[in-house]
Amino acid sequence: MPLVMETSVGTATFPYGLIAITLIGFLAAITFGSLAWYNSKRPIGWKDKERPDFLPKVDR
Repeated sequence: MPLVMETSVGTATFPYGLIAITLIGFLAAITFGSLAWYNSKRPIGWKDKERPDFLPKVDR
């Protein structure tokens, strides 16, 4: 039993991998969601607005 307690004392670390995967997924969702929104039909009041130059044109 003391051996199990000794090995488990130093192994608890902060889950950096989980945080990194969550942040990367969140940024990907924002990026792809923004691209999809800009390439969709414009909402009311946005019909005459120009698309930003940095967004690629996606044909249907």
